[in-house]
Amino acid sequence: MSGILTGFAVIALAVVVGYVIARIDLLGPHARPVLSRLTFFVLSPFLLFVVLARADVKTLFSALLPVSMITAAIIILGYALVSRFVLRRRTAETVIGSLSAGQVNSNNIGIPISLYMLGDAAYSAPVILFQLLVLMPIALGILDAATSGSRSPRRILAQTAKNPMLIGSALGVLVAVLGIHLPPIVMDPLAFFAAACVPILLMSYGMSLYGQRVLTEPGRRVDVIIASVLKLVAMPAIAWGVALAFALPADQILIVVTLAALPTAQNVFNFAQRYGVGEILSRDVVFISTLGCLPVLFGVALLLG
Repeated sequence: MSGILTGFAVIALAVVVGYVIARIDLLGPHARPVLSRLTFFVLSPFLLFVVLARADVKTLFSALLPVSMITAAIIILGYALVSRFVLRRRTAETVIGSLSAGQVNSNNIGIPISLYMLGDAAYSAPVILFQLLVLMPIALGILDAATSGSRSPRRILAQTAKNPMLIGSALGVLVAVLGIHLPPIVMDPLAFFAAACVPILLMSYGMSLYGQRVLTEPGRRVDVIIASVLKLVAMPAIAWGVALAFALPADQILIVVTLAALPTAQNVFNFAQRYGVGEILSRDVVFISTLGCLPVLFGVALLLG
């Protein structure tokens, strides 16, 4: 239990610092977009490369991977169908809402929770692998097409392939799979930049909370509620059912359900800022799921731990 509290204490401090920075207007009116671009184009690629390059290949491609993939696919597809055909939302907003419901915070919260609650930070690596090398290319490709107006598959693939986060992730997996040992003179500078990503990303999120209240956009409250319920309730339950279908042992069931119970990734909010769509939706779901997942994680630990 102390692991959950430790992980969230680190996150809460960074978010509060960001909120205070915005409240006293320390960095000026352009701080949020500047930090968003810094995180998206520079720091996140370093972090993703370091995490995946250091991951154990057996853990990356264990049974945890298909269970996590199926669980996320069910949640994302379910939200997308409701958003597109019931709520009649635009494609780009549907993508952001779907990611808000089904993309977990496998980095910022997943790594410390895996370490302190499950005993090994590498348990979050399969989820990171799926989200970055499968889910993210699809989502960013659709967002690029929807926001740029382009329908050329060649242009969409070219834009997606140039995404720095995808490049960092692919290189990290390549290093892990090939068993390449990078000397400290190479890895330490990369890790230096990677260490800056999570604090800046969380502070940027904290800055976005200043002057805002949750569920204040009348036309999008139902979107936030649906995405939050899917994230906090449906996703852990589905992960449990899929894990049982795969006949996973009890310790691995605990792992996949814990990872599914993690809150929405702050990267979704970063994507929303980057593409200028669904920012309030993603911000509210990140906020609600980050607070709401604490009792969910405690419940998972009590029932399955």
